[in-house]
Amino acid sequence: MNIALWIIQGVLALAFLMGGMMKAFQVEKVKSSMPWAQDYSKGMINFIGWSELLGAIGLIVPFAADVAPVLTSIAAIALAVVMVLAAGVHAKRKENQAVFMNVIFIVLLVIVAIGRW
Repeated sequence: MNIALWIIQGVLALAFLMGGMMKAFQVEKVKSSMPWAQDYSKGMINFIGWSELLGAIGLIVPFAADVAPVLTSIAAIALAVVMVLAAGVHAKRKENQAVFMNVIFIVLLVIVAIGRW
């Protein structure tokens, strides 16, 4: 189970690092390639990006360093909340494929949160 959790954590961390870096540092690219971003300010997109970056770090570092490992579960829960909010935005815009991806992320994040608690 430990290996499976590490694999899930690694995949999630990479996904959130890539998405977070784009939202934190390339807002114009996000606005041109992601339709939902047109409805949000640069500050909000940056906030989402930094939240994802910090969450990605939180998925790996606390448990790997054995320093306050409960923070890994807290990071997973926080990212799951971000994904629930994102699913709501995509559902309102009728972007069903994005909602489906958000649900997959939520399920994997809940698995990590429970497995690392």
